[in-house]
Amino acid sequence: MTVYIAAFLMLIFVGLTAVINPYLGLFGGIVFLIAAVALRTVYLKQAAQAETYIEALTCRIKKAGEEAFQEMPVGVVLYDEAYQIEWFNRFMAELTAERPNLISKPLSELSDQLIPMIKEESDRDIVEIDGHLYRVMIKPDERLLYFFDITEIIETKAKYENEKTVFGILCLDNYDEITQGMDDQERSRLNNEITNLLKDWATEHGIYFKRFSSEKFIVVMNRKILRDLEKNRFDILDKIREETSEEPVPLTISIGIGAEAADFIELGQLAQSALDLALGRGGDQVAIKHPSGKVRFFGGKTNPIEKRTRVRARVISHALSELIRESSQVFVMGHKQPDMDAIGSAIGIMKIAEACGKTASIVLEAEQHTTGITRLLELIKQKETLWSKFIASDQAYEWVTSETLVVVVDTHRPDMVAEPRLLEASDRIVVIDHHRRGEEFIEDPVLVYMEPYASSTAELVTELLEYQTKPPKLDVLEATAILSGIAVDTKNFTMRTGARTFDAASFLRGNGADTVILQKLLKDDLQQYKKRALLIQKAKIYRDHIAIAVGGEKDIDDQVIIAQAADTLLSMNGIKASFVICKRPDGQVGISARSLGDINVQVIMENLGGGGHLTNAATQMDTTIEEAEDRLKKAIDTFLEGGDTE
Repeated sequence: MTVYIAAFLMLIFVGLTAVINPYLGLFGGIVFLIAAVALRTVYLKQAAQAETYIEALTCRIKKAGEEAFQEMPVGVVLYDEAYQIEWFNRFMAELTAERPNLISKPLSELSDQLIPMIKEESDRDIVEIDGHLYRVMIKPDERLLYFFDITEIIETKAKYENEKTVFGILCLDNYDEITQGMDDQERSRLNNEITNLLKDWATEHGIYFKRFSSEKFIVVMNRKILRDLEKNRFDILDKIREETSEEPVPLTISIGIGAEAADFIELGQLAQSALDLALGRGGDQVAIKHPSGKVRFFGGKTNPIEKRTRVRARVISHALSELIRESSQVFVMGHKQPDMDAIGSAIGIMKIAEACGKTASIVLEAEQHTTGITRLLELIKQKETLWSKFIASDQAYEWVTSETLVVVVDTHRPDMVAEPRLLEASDRIVVIDHHRRGEEFIEDPVLVYMEPYASSTAELVTELLEYQTKPPKLDVLEATAILSGIAVDTKNFTMRTGARTFDAASFLRGNGADTVILQKLLKDDLQQYKKRALLIQKAKIYRDHIAIAVGGEKDIDDQVIIAQAADTLLSMNGIKASFVICKRPDGQVGISARSLGDINVQVIMENLGGGGHLTNAATQMDTTIEEAEDRLKKAIDTFLEGGDTE
């Protein structure tokens, strides 16, 4: 274009020159023609050269494209409308050399997954062909498939996942308790026996372990080893228990494991947290914790062993007293729809606060209560001084400050407390509970007293009362209320009772607890008895020794009736575990579970979102009766067939 402009300007110049001087213009015209011819010749030559270069380059590109299309390490397959193979490149032919003559054959000859993938309009997916893994890219408009070999990538990723470091802490649960009365020789024998068992187990699985205290070991392994241990359900738990079964009290172990963390500091924190969780659930189990907060449990097949020493109770009692004195006010609350244990232990904490010179308030829901609680509250209302200590949850929320001490009794789950807002408003929270610790736990408590061996929270609170510097005076109703919590949770001292349970009951009886009033509080209501009988009548036997009673979709029963029906079914001959399913007044489906210890109903209930103890557990589900029964049976099957649930 520039050449043409220059020629045009030159032509104008020649024309102007010719007007001024014809001879000079003629000369300029001749020069212009000569230059134009020369320029034209050069232009044509350059154009020919460019065309030759482009043709050669195009040929090379086409040849290179065909070469790449045939030789590149990507399989290419064309198929027709009937999903039959029309053509494939050389690389794909080499991949399928063991299956020649695939042309005109259906895609299913390559993989059964291909045709469904195309019909579902999947953008890409992974298939296996002759032992290799391929990522498939689908171009449905062109009826074209690309196969990328990712076998090495998958294997490398799997190797990386398998070799991730896993850190754990192994604890001998009751080592100090067992060895307390032993002489040096017996203690050394037991110590060597346990150490050799653990060493053999570690060597067998390729685990590094190192003792760092009398009862704790560090264990280091990788993710592959952990998966192998999960497959055999951590049988070391059973081996240790069986090998020490001849001891007066069998020794058990707990293991807290941290996995999938990015660094070693977090792994160690997860392992310690998991161990605390395992011990909080009674020991004799393994807890595996991930950074996401997900926890898996194995074991937990035995009841927690009662601790013979009361040192911890005394320490907790003094620590609680200090917290009460340092706080501006004290609120005590149990769980939603409180039972005798929650109310009784709350009254006990209130008395401890009084002994420390503080006035405590008990947060009580204004919802409908069970018959026993209603009777207790009616008696409390007759005592103005005691009833004035009970306040509504809204009122408590108005009064609470960051300096308020909030004591939670008989639960440790934040979603189950009477008023969850108090947990967010206060920086000083104490948890006192006797249930096995679950995954959900109140965040950042300043003091935790959880003893799964205890019959009830009321038993724990009674011991805290005993160790006060100035034990408070209990009147008849207060002592009876606390004793009722123990009586209800032990089924009148027939279940989950130890020597310390009777000691606590003796202390309360000595402080005026009235067994006549207790019996009146625990009396059966005729209507409740009939409802319970109807539930029991519907019971059916599942898996030979499990009783399951299911209420109707329109039948409404409170949690006490459901629990009592489960207790009654367990007393039947040949029944090892009982489950009762029924609609509750709040619209949810409640399940109460009981066992004699052979079946861990806590693990089964945890699989359904609940919790409790080895022999006593429950859950609530927002579903139908039929679906709840189906999910319960699946959880039971998982437990019986796998030995545990995750």
